[in-house]
Amino acid sequence: MKRFDSLKGLESNGITLINSPDSMFIARDKFNSLMKLKMAKIPVPDTTVVEDPFEVMRLVNEWKDVVIKPVIGSLGLGSVRVSDPDVAFRVAKAILSVNQPVYVQKYINKPERDIRVFVVGTTVLGSIYRVNRSSWKTNVAQGSLTQVLLPNEELQEISLKVVKALKLDYAGIDIVEDEDGSYKVIEVNAAPLWKGFYEATHINPAKYIVEHLIRKIKK
Repeated sequence: MKRFDSLKGLESNGITLINSPDSMFIARDKFNSLMKLKMAKIPVPDTTVVEDPFEVMRLVNEWKDVVIKPVIGSLGLGSVRVSDPDVAFRVAKAILSVNQPVYVQKYINKPERDIRVFVVGTTVLGSIYRVNRSSWKTNVAQGSLTQVLLPNEELQEISLKVVKALKLDYAGIDIVEDEDGSYKVIEVNAAPLWKGFYEATHINPAKYIVEHLIRKIKK
């Protein structure tokens, strides 16, 4: 909150920022950002936030396979995949015991990979596969390998709609492929790391972010 307040203070004093603090705050909150994406007709997995461990059990019984995540988190840390209602109950009780809500998302049976699309302004810089054959987590920080992916028209359209819906200047967008071949946006990163993206594509987003900021200042 201290960082958020500092950025809001800069913004109030006429300083041009790249990614507004309000937009970053929304993106940081996984549930709020997914609600906004759903309202913008962008495909997302079935997701909810609850405060009752019995409701978490019911969701596991209904969805069969879920991921329980921190509402605010990164790098895949703290995310747990659960298919046993009793295990889900215990996980939910642990989270609720420290006064945190339980963020539950239906697991998408992706093909051992997900997709990271990097957008700056109205330009899709590129995209990569993040491949992990030893874990369901596909974050680079969790050991995934990266491969270049030439984004098709649908991926580009979804990614640009995401940035527009959340009013971001740039973002790293995490997308998974469902078993039927459709795409779903898992989450949006308003301050994404790009080491894996750069190693795969040899595109340095910093250059494009600075150029976008200069154009924004000139306006």
